[in-house]
Amino acid sequence: MNRHISEQFDEELQSARQLMMEMGGLLEQQLSNARDALFSQQSEKAMHVIETEKRINGLEKELDEHCIQIIARRQPAASDLRMMISVLRASSDLERIGDEAKRIARTALKIANQALPDDRYAEIESLMTGVEAMVARALDAFARSDVDSALANIAADADIDRRYKTITERLVQDMQRHPDTLDLSMSMIWVARALERIGDHAKNICEYVVYLARGEDVRHTRNPTANN
Repeated sequence: MNRHISEQFDEELQSARQLMMEMGGLLEQQLSNARDALFSQQSEKAMHVIETEKRINGLEKELDEHCIQIIARRQPAASDLRMMISVLRASSDLERIGDEAKRIARTALKIANQALPDDRYAEIESLMTGVEAMVARALDAFARSDVDSALANIAADADIDRRYKTITERLVQDMQRHPDTLDLSMSMIWVARALERIGDHAKNICEYVVYLARGEDVRHTRNPTANN
């Protein structure tokens, strides 16, 4: 009987992880669609991102309920409890990534009929490439409980922040020099801000990997890699 209960518990834990990874995979597609909507001005993909965001919200709610039920019924301890807490926290960050992807999609619709500059905001597209890679690495690190990969991804967020600052400064200069680009430049500043926030959420997920593996909360630690 005890073995049967243990096997059921393991299945429930695995189900929670799988549901979270399903949510993560959907968000990776959301970011890809938001990219196409913005830089290739594919409005239909922007609409798809906006419509799919409801599904992401539903998955977060389902995952929350699933984890809460497991905690209430099983009263997990030690590593199992850390797993539940990590999944709950990560699902919240994933939902917020979905919110930011929707903001990018809405911006894409707003500027769909405007001519982009010759470089088509190459710096922002490069930033998006970096952010998408961060999200993918965060999900992979969580799936494999890979602390080394998680710590490397946490460190990578500093580069995202630096690039975001550089892009914002350049866009402000563009608005000052060319007032006719005010609306378009402001829209792209909001896109860059959304990307910087997505990077922050990816970093958060990696911090939960460290918590899961070590039982250590590194969210407010200046240099978590020092403990590695």
